[in-house]
Amino acid sequence: MLSRIEQIIPLQWLGRQLFNREDPAAFFDPLLEKLNPMWVRQYVPAQVSAIIDETADTRTFVLRPAARWAGFEAGQHVNVGVGIDGVRHNRTFSLSSSPFQWHSEGTVTLTIKRLPGGLVTNWMHDHLEAGDVIGLGEAFGDFRLPETSEPALYIAGGSGITPVLSQLETMADSDYRAPVTLLYFVRTQADIIGAEKLHALRQRWPALTLKIIATAEGEAPEHLNDGHLRQVPDIKGRRCYLCGPEGLMDEANRLLQEHGIYGENIHSTFFSVPTATLLSDGLGGEVSFSRSGAGVNSDGDAPLLEIAEAAGLSPRHGCRMGICHQCSCRKTSGTVISRLTGKASGPGEETIQLCISVPRGPVTLDL
Repeated sequence: MLSRIEQIIPLQWLGRQLFNREDPAAFFDPLLEKLNPMWVRQYVPAQVSAIIDETADTRTFVLRPAARWAGFEAGQHVNVGVGIDGVRHNRTFSLSSSPFQWHSEGTVTLTIKRLPGGLVTNWMHDHLEAGDVIGLGEAFGDFRLPETSEPALYIAGGSGITPVLSQLETMADSDYRAPVTLLYFVRTQADIIGAEKLHALRQRWPALTLKIIATAEGEAPEHLNDGHLRQVPDIKGRRCYLCGPEGLMDEANRLLQEHGIYGENIHSTFFSVPTATLLSDGLGGEVSFSRSGAGVNSDGDAPLLEIAEAAGLSPRHGCRMGICHQCSCRKTSGTVISRLTGKASGPGEETIQLCISVPRGPVTLDL
């Protein structure tokens, strides 16, 4: 039997291939994927068990990751890898299920909204079917539940409900006794994501107060305002969680501060890169890439990731919004401004995130 295998793949050649590679999985995975895609090693494979329509443009994908996946905490994100026309693409999504589901059933869910012009989200909606396998990264992120039971307020908008669904279900499953209020803003009642789960939670979990506001229905639009917060009992004693579009997040932060809620009692996670007010003049400049020898002029209207891609480079990246840190890169000289905070970096060597950094003057990157 061994001689037959050696006739097909000479063992000395195979040994050289393995020992000369930093990652043997890169050699074996194309072979394993043809035999069984759940055997690949370079990423954690996850098989699609079911697909559930939530709204006209949002679907929940029920996934069964390989057993070696490490699991997650409620509110965290994962990077998802899919192959589209022979090219592997990665995007970041929040998990919408409870960790209890992973431990008891071996499945997790991603609730994903179709984005106009979105390559990966549209491909997943149009092409993924039950039985298909995608790649799943390890969970990350600091949007997590408090360690002890305490009153909480959630303010969510649109698809920003997805990590909130994970947290609320986890709280209900763990018999969270402190009062919890959710203010969920959607365009119309037809746009409620996770409607069935939310109403089921309200029925079985007495601590939850659920208020869904349809902003485009009724005689006049109703957006987040001080009246909503005044209806939350003992609001100053609440730990607050925010997730949604930038405008909603900004208004929520402003109103909460008016109620005396600041800093460590407000937890946020973003679904788009916030455009923080850039207080510094002189944005833009020459961006040099030391390893490739390329250089590009920037007007200061694009982050370094997009600038590098315009120069023909392909830096590693994931979420493109400052969450996953996959695009972290060494800046060897120059100053950048963070689109998240509006703050300037130092002028010397340091690690920055390409997707949220804008050059202020000449910048050199180790790319």
